[in-house]
Amino acid sequence: MLLTTFSINLQEEAQGIGKDKVKKKINDKGKKPAVSASQVAEPSSTSEVQIIKNGAAGSKTEADASSKRKQGMEPPLVPQKKVKKLKQKKSPGTPFIVKDIEPDQSDRDKTSDSQRGGGSGDHEGSDECESVDEGFSLRLSDSYDSSGTLKLDSVSGESIRAAGVLDSREEGRKVFQWMIAPHSEASFFRDYWEKKPLYLKRNTPDYYKNLFSTSILDKILHEEKIHYTKNLDVTSYSEGKRQTHNLVGQAHPSVVWDYYNNGCSLRLLNPQTFHRPVWKLLYNLQEHFNSFCGANVYLTPPGTQGFAPHWDDIEAFLLQLEGRKHWKVYKPRSEEEELPEFSSENLSQDEIGEPVLDITLEAGDLLYFPRGYIHQAVTDEDVHSIHITVSTYQRNSWGQYLQKLLPRAVDLAMAEDLEFRKGLPLDHLRVMGVVNSDMETPGRSAFLSKVKELMERLLLYAPFDAAADQFGANLMHDALPPLLGPEDKMCSVHSGGERWCKKKQKVINRVELDPDTYIRLIRGNVIRMVAEEDGVKIFHCLENTREYHQEDPQFFEMSHEHAPAVEALIHTYPKYITVETLPVEGDDEKMTVARGLWERGLVVAAHPLENRDDD
Repeated sequence: MLLTTFSINLQEEAQGIGKDKVKKKINDKGKKPAVSASQVAEPSSTSEVQIIKNGAAGSKTEADASSKRKQGMEPPLVPQKKVKKLKQKKSPGTPFIVKDIEPDQSDRDKTSDSQRGGGSGDHEGSDECESVDEGFSLRLSDSYDSSGTLKLDSVSGESIRAAGVLDSREEGRKVFQWMIAPHSEASFFRDYWEKKPLYLKRNTPDYYKNLFSTSILDKILHEEKIHYTKNLDVTSYSEGKRQTHNLVGQAHPSVVWDYYNNGCSLRLLNPQTFHRPVWKLLYNLQEHFNSFCGANVYLTPPGTQGFAPHWDDIEAFLLQLEGRKHWKVYKPRSEEEELPEFSSENLSQDEIGEPVLDITLEAGDLLYFPRGYIHQAVTDEDVHSIHITVSTYQRNSWGQYLQKLLPRAVDLAMAEDLEFRKGLPLDHLRVMGVVNSDMETPGRSAFLSKVKELMERLLLYAPFDAAADQFGANLMHDALPPLLGPEDKMCSVHSGGERWCKKKQKVINRVELDPDTYIRLIRGNVIRMVAEEDGVKIFHCLENTREYHQEDPQFFEMSHEHAPAVEALIHTYPKYITVETLPVEGDDEKMTVARGLWERGLVVAAHPLENRDDD
């Protein structure tokens, strides 16, 4: 079976195997990377909907039209030549976080204006700034060759027998391949992604069995504090009417199951918060998609339907876990409804047309459809259904990118280019506007020609990278935290290092980084470096919780002089580099940067650090 390694790992997670095992020492034997599975020939795709026998499994999100994502931070866009250094302060904690630019500058407190769960993320700095010359760069020129390739000496984890050798991005790719097998990733993105549905008939009921189940849902209801609306929805759809039956407060198991026995569907909104295998699946997919990945679990009684026909604003992968469910999928009704920015309201049966897909999902099957495809589902009379919907790419389009890019481009053009500050023609209101739209006059032609000229000129000021960094910073707020294994913990601050010894009544296991210590980022996509008007900020997801936006955006500041070290770690991942090779001037500065990242848990050593205790 393709990529069975991930399936086995899910089973271990479900059984509680592989809990934190802190080892004092690591053997010389390095950890071997996962073996890639052989490729399976994928079927061709020429029809509107592809149906595959003996394929992969999936599940769909029947989520309501309401959407809670992407409310968060918008760091100001700053092109490279406009970056400014703040006359910075020293702050408590690791000294590399903010470096003194001018020693006589008085200390000032800085706080984030971001609010928990969303809100503005523009972090205001001091007005006392000094401009950096146009040649400013976060890079050290002698660390790159003429083609822009980093010249630092880096080594693979296998070559130094490191405890951690896996590449989180490659692991994410393997997990996605496992989820859609036997279809290849290349054919999926070529033929189906954002284009049309894909139905994979696997005939392997146990394919997703270690991911989630009805028994696990019951266990969560009994052992966790589940609240209506926040964690659980109770819904029904009958005679063309969708209803939500949520009470207020905690969802007690006996009440929830009574609703189920009376024909109501149950939707668990954030299973990753309560169940480790789902967290593991979503984090791996997040590493691959570079976009937040979420999930809902749907349990539907026999012979019922829980939701009205609707479309969603996410790419949906439905993984059928138990039972059967009959699905109808419909094309978007117009070009305007293709790949929509928001989910729809509930639709009636007479406004959705004929289905392009009419199938029954059984355990182990998968169904994918793009955002904008209308769908509805009903269970068979003799069996319940439970499936998990994995979702991604919510408001992650070119349009959203341009919404970040163009306003700042206009601001910069206005500041630097006289042409954008010149006044409009005296007759512009007489030649432009709806009442003049059918007129062809010299004044109108000249106006439109000037607008076209300025639009082309605007691209010269567009901060393309800064707009992408806004997406990256937002992702760090949205993202699930990484799921760390024993090899990560024993070689990082998360488990290795100092601890209290009850017997000796003192702190033991004193460890330190050395110049020749090999380090790398703890995960490939755990941080995002953003240049802002008041300096460089490092956004990260390490301290997020499994509950969406429970924490404020996590970031810290760094001096421009230290930033190239982070850039080097980003570009050399998954390989290791030594502290002494970090592209920062001065041995003390290299150690300062490395310690700061270590103390925040963002880097991991190749091996557990040596115990420096005198006794």
